Amino acid sequence: MAHRLNIDEKTGKARMFYIKAEGKPWHGLGTELQGQATAKEAIEAAKLDYTVEKCPLIATVPEKGKPVQVNVPGRYVAAVRTDTKDVLGIVGDGYKVVQNVEAFDFFDTVVGEGQAIYNSAGALDNGSRIWLMAKLPKDMVIAREDIVEKYLILANSHDGTSALKLFFSPVRVVCHNTLTEALKDAKGGISIRHSGDITGKTNEARKVLGISIKWYNEFEELCKQLVKVQMTKGKAEGYFDKMLYGEEIDEKKEESMVLKNRKDDYMYLFEHGKGNDLPSVKGSAWCALNAITEYHDHYKVIKNETEDPTNRLKSIWFGNAAHIKGKAFEGILQVAGIKQ
Repeated sequence: MAHRLNIDEKTGKARMFYIKAEGKPWHGLGTELQGQATAKEAIEAAKLDYTVEKCPLIATVPEKGKPVQVNVPGRYVAAVRTDTKDVLGIVGDGYKVVQNVEAFDFFDTVVGEGQAIYNSAGALDNGSRIWLMAKLPKDMVIAREDIVEKYLILANSHDGTSALKLFFSPVRVVCHNTLTEALKDAKGGISIRHSGDITGKTNEARKVLGISIKWYNEFEELCKQLVKVQMTKGKAEGYFDKMLYGEEIDEKKEESMVLKNRKDDYMYLFEHGKGNDLPSVKGSAWCALNAITEYHDHYKVIKNETEDPTNRLKSIWFGNAAHIKGKAFEGILQVAGIKQ
């Protein structure tokens, strides 16, 4: 099966690692560790110890009938992996490479020694994007037998498409449904741009753990409130209509078969989704939210997923699915009358 996980040429394994207790993601590709990993062990196991450097951008132009190579004038240079010589992207003169080891060290500063378990890390798209996922201590108990684990995700790119970013990713254990929320502070976001020196961002990193604890405490309380709100079939249908069609539901001319079928799937998962039959949560607004997250995490057809199984991950964490689930969370709070 084709995939876009980066392969280490020496070992033939994908450049990623995962902890045994967390299962075998990506069809068992990558290196399995038996237990808790440090940042150093994570970067070594995932084979992410390659470096990236900026190189001049060169063009071939004709001169007196013969091709001649010249430097491209202006501000653009190429980001190149030093081990494979692959060009990862075209970046500006002011672009500062954040090496993988620097990103991991930054994350170490965020979570603090012994405060998190690094459970997976890897490279995508020929090494142009990396991620590191850490589990925070003290799971959330939303209701009896309904546990949500707390994760932080660090993502970095080497192709100039995005800054180094941090995300929340709570995971409902019973069904492995996820939500993804960009990590924000009072100034609008924790995001490290590719300029300047990342080592000077220590103060920002130290704020992150406190922000994470506060966010997860608030998230847990909101979810517990959702459990207390019962949803009739009609109310659930109204919520799903709003998520599918927007505010002007009554003005829609005709439901498309795609959206009608999706609504039917939402309703089925609301009543029969994994974990939604637990007596402590059955029929609640919490189940309505998880119907949408379960659908987009596990059942939604993802374009070209057969050729590239990482497309689902990218959608869940960074793409369309993440957007829909974030909208669904805001929507269910409104329907349930819960203020943030």
